Amino acid sequence: MNSNIIGQKGEDIALEYLIKKGYDFIEKNYKVYSGEIDLIFRDGTYLVFVEVKYRKNIKFGYPRDFVTTKKQRKIISAAESFIEEKELYNMQPRFDVVEIIEQTGVIEHLVNAFP
Repeated sequence: MNSNIIGQKGEDIALEYLIKKGYDFIEKNYKVYSGEIDLIFRDGTYLVFVEVKYRKNIKFGYPRDFVTTKKQRKIISAAESFIEEKELYNMQPRFDVVEIIEQTGVIEHLVNAFP
């Protein structure tokens, strides 16, 4: 399986998982020049920007370990563009990570994973 198909699979799993938790889905794969956001939800007064990390196992570390500072900056920049484009200034932004480990079936939702 190529990385795009694997990424899509992870995003689909995370999407279903967060909807079951009561999050309101807004958008998937929002892209701008400065970066990309996998999933965007509303959770009460929060506008939640979600990075999904899907791995077969933890042989090379936890999926969350791959959300580097550089990656965080790109997500934050894309989130700023989304907020401006949609004029959602009244909502509090939040950055979550959903990590999925295929081998164990574990889904971990890290709320407010980075500033």
